[in-house]
Amino acid sequence: MTVVTQPRALTFRRNVQVARVAIIAFIAFNLVAVQLMFIAAGPGKNLLGTIGRFLGLYLALVMALQLLLVARLPVVDRAYGMDRLTVWHRWTGMAIFWLALAHPAFVLLGFSRLDQVSFFATTVSLAKQLPVLLGMIAVVLIVVIVGLSVRAARRRLSYEAWHAVHLLLYVVVLLGVLHQVYEGSAFKVNLVTQVYWWGLWAFALGALIAGRLVVPLIRNSRHRLRVAAVVEEATDTVSVHITGRELDRLPARAGQFFLWRFPGHNGWWQVNPFSLSAAPNGRSLRLTAKGIGSTSAGLRDLPIGAKVYAEGPYGAFTSAHRTRGATVLIGGGIGVTPIRALLEDPDLTGHLVVLYRVRDAADAVLLGELRNLAEARKARLHVLTGRTASGYQPLGPERLLALVPDITARDVYVCGPDAMTTAVLDSLRRLRVPSRQVHAERFRLAG
Repeated sequence: MTVVTQPRALTFRRNVQVARVAIIAFIAFNLVAVQLMFIAAGPGKNLLGTIGRFLGLYLALVMALQLLLVARLPVVDRAYGMDRLTVWHRWTGMAIFWLALAHPAFVLLGFSRLDQVSFFATTVSLAKQLPVLLGMIAVVLIVVIVGLSVRAARRRLSYEAWHAVHLLLYVVVLLGVLHQVYEGSAFKVNLVTQVYWWGLWAFALGALIAGRLVVPLIRNSRHRLRVAAVVEEATDTVSVHITGRELDRLPARAGQFFLWRFPGHNGWWQVNPFSLSAAPNGRSLRLTAKGIGSTSAGLRDLPIGAKVYAEGPYGAFTSAHRTRGATVLIGGGIGVTPIRALLEDPDLTGHLVVLYRVRDAADAVLLGELRNLAEARKARLHVLTGRTASGYQPLGPERLLALVPDITARDVYVCGPDAMTTAVLDSLRRLRVPSRQVHAERFRLAG
């Protein structure tokens, strides 16, 4: 099996390595800068208050980094992939949660000890000051957002409702910035600290506004996306064909996804991440979705000509990240959509093996297209059906090795439900497939 040696692939991997080094250096620089700012500000009036101020600085820094994650910067997306960034977003969110609880707690304890009054009395007294009150409201909103994001609560919310709750993040940011303007002290030590601190926040807010508002507005104004056709693929699954102007200028690749809105048909806050289910051809786009949430279930009712607002493309689940000359594509359920697009991607050269995991053959969406594409590309397609049981592991190490004996010498792309993806990744680790050859996207981003 040969390693991919095309100049384009080598250049891309080199650019990714440079981007990763730059990102790590950026984070390290800011961690050091915040520590130096804290030292320059000097000790506080008591230890508890000093700890509170220390935690507040890092709370603000982590919030700025969270904004950069939410901004979905293309350089970060290409370097790490949206699936990994989603995990980091969750970790960063939990860090904000604990810091948002600890920072005011230590500050209030410090004032309580300094003034020799109770913690409750100190809280009530300081809450009468508007800057402190704004910070307290921000903490309450953070608790609400994180509380509704834990797995038990998340299961009870539709994706649309969960996404709407996360819009409170922007309110938290506004309150946090106002709180810093009035209450910040460590970054007001001198002109250098002020320029650095507000420069960081200006960069984070600017990236957010550009990435989530300005660029999408420009692209949608240029391309004017419209629904061209709605095709029923199965009882609960439809494909939406979308056309527009100058789609050849849209930097989309097979395997990527967009955040889709359908103005006039759904509310502006209703958005879903659906993967492209066909390789972009410069003339049209296609998404295929299963009716789970209110937005996806209503796609079959979209009228022809309906306006479409797309944000993206996002994701590093593309052929640009491959490292070997042959590939295995593994899809499960509706997570097969980016797999089907990759199978059509002309940039994905070399021998291909496709593994499609479904409970029953009747559930195999787009199976006819997969068979036609596999035949045209001389690829091997295996449809793995049946319920997983102790004696039957369709994607276990032994089964994968039997289906693809040279799997350790191939790139492996995996997309499907979380449980399936986790099981496949575990099998690949046990087979000692090098991590650089494994590319995964969880079902939550596949749409």
